[in-house]
Amino acid sequence: MPLANFGAILNFAEAVEQKDMEFYSKAASTAAAATHQELFETLAREGKKNVSLVQRTRRENVTEMILEPIRDFVRDSYQKAVGDADGMDLAAILAAAISLEKRAIRYYTDAAEKIRALPEVSRALKTLAKKRTKRLGLVENLSA
Repeated sequence: MPLANFGAILNFAEAVEQKDMEFYSKAASTAAAATHQELFETLAREGKKNVSLVQRTRRENVTEMILEPIRDFVRDSYQKAVGDADGMDLAAILAAAISLEKRAIRYYTDAAEKIRALPEVSRALKTLAKKRTKRLGLVENLSA
């Protein structure tokens, strides 16, 4: 399905954050990830803040949104099903987390490029990519 406008890009960003937040919340409650519970709880809380940032960005920029459609940007390559954290061991949870973070970074970077006509929105998406890059580093350190 195409991400053809400002609203679609931010709606999908919000959905990405919600799903990832749910994954990290479940991961935090699994016995397999008990040793890293605090990290997964932190990632879930950060996801909630990211949702707020996306929603605030949408509200603050809706009047400036450009009606010109965005071309050649589809959500299919950014939809990642990693499974349910409840049935995973720690290695699988960490692998899934790395996959989620890489996907989010790629999405936010690509979306920021596609929506350059709205500099404030592009900047917010780049900020989300930077946050997710830091998170990726934390998760990768655990899996090393």
